[in-house]
Amino acid sequence: MKHIAVIGGGITGVTTAYALAQQGFSVTLFERHRYAGMETSYANGGQLSASNAEVWNHWSTLVKGMKWITRSDAPLLFHPKASWHQWSWLTEFVAQLPNYEPNTIYTAQMAIAAREYLFAWAQQEAIDFDLKREGILHIYRDKASYEHATKVSALLRKGGLERRAVSPKEMQQIEPTLSGSFYGGFFTESDSTGDIHKFTFGLSKALERLNVQTIYESEVRSISTTGLRAQLVYEKESQSYEMNADAVVICCGTCSRELAAQLGDRVNIYPVKGYSITVHLDDAQSQASAPQVSLLDDATKLVTSRLGLNRFRVAGTAEFNGFNKDIRADRIQPLVDWVAQCFPGISTRQFTPWAGLRPMMPNMLPKVGAGKAPNVFYNTGHGHLGWTLSAATAVSVAKTVVAARNALVRQPKLSQTMKELA
Repeated sequence: MKHIAVIGGGITGVTTAYALAQQGFSVTLFERHRYAGMETSYANGGQLSASNAEVWNHWSTLVKGMKWITRSDAPLLFHPKASWHQWSWLTEFVAQLPNYEPNTIYTAQMAIAAREYLFAWAQQEAIDFDLKREGILHIYRDKASYEHATKVSALLRKGGLERRAVSPKEMQQIEPTLSGSFYGGFFTESDSTGDIHKFTFGLSKALERLNVQTIYESEVRSISTTGLRAQLVYEKESQSYEMNADAVVICCGTCSRELAAQLGDRVNIYPVKGYSITVHLDDAQSQASAPQVSLLDDATKLVTSRLGLNRFRVAGTAEFNGFNKDIRADRIQPLVDWVAQCFPGISTRQFTPWAGLRPMMPNMLPKVGAGKAPNVFYNTGHGHLGWTLSAATAVSVAKTVVAARNALVRQPKLSQTMKELA
């Protein structure tokens, strides 16, 4: 097992290709866009947030979803459809409620591990991605949400993450530009932010130096495997091509479900749309009024990141509406209004809206590891934490591929030994 095909050039695909190349594999990366990181890895909230490791499989999430179902501007918006995919996913989501605590703890552990890899790779490859290590401040507007966050903090602590409770006065000291009335907050000093697209693109350039073959503007249409060899059929410039590889790693986000089905695997990923605006801080007052510390507002489910001197990213919300990528004005406007309310000194005259589809598994954990066939692997389904978890899951799946290769190497030796003993 020497040649590995990686499908998907977002943050998980690029980090996976990088981790495999570091292990000495010959790697081919397929991406349907002209550059890496052009879809869900393009303009997310920017947070590298172990403090946001709480999975959504909690009764409070279901209650809020039902309460907000008629609100077009709701932070969590569910569009019921006559779709087996949607309802099977929701049923499995509810079935995972008993695993809320262990899955939250495990996610926090993955997020902490991911930091070290990501920072080391960025330093090794000299990638500038507007990294800001100023921590993340979670803000709460009422007692009930704050008390729930206190319980979450206990789970995060079990996962190895420390975050401290802060009063409204302390919140103002941590981020003086923040306006509004708050009950309290939690501050995680070890968290950080950065531009996911700049990092993904920068690491994709490093792949070239590691002799990874990158095939852009190509879409994999079908995959089959014998267990020892995988055959891919892909389309590029309206022409169809075939490629054989020893193994394949599927990292293509919301497209992973369809490809997995061709290989006999069920990977029940559902696309959950999120929105962002990138506010252009074109004047001195806006630059001075924008926060340096990253925020997460629990009431609105919005996160922020300061990207360099002149960009302020606000992102969030969750919309269950299938593979719809429309950027809706009624979903963008609450983000603009939130900036005006919390940071009135920022001009929102110039901003860029965006929407992306988060690939979510029902248990809110990524699908990482082997499929049914011995040469098929997955690193996908990271939901809203792809940026946060990607480096750790990339290393994990690379280790799994190494173990599979070593097992194949040992088999002939074992067969020869048995023959000699006979």
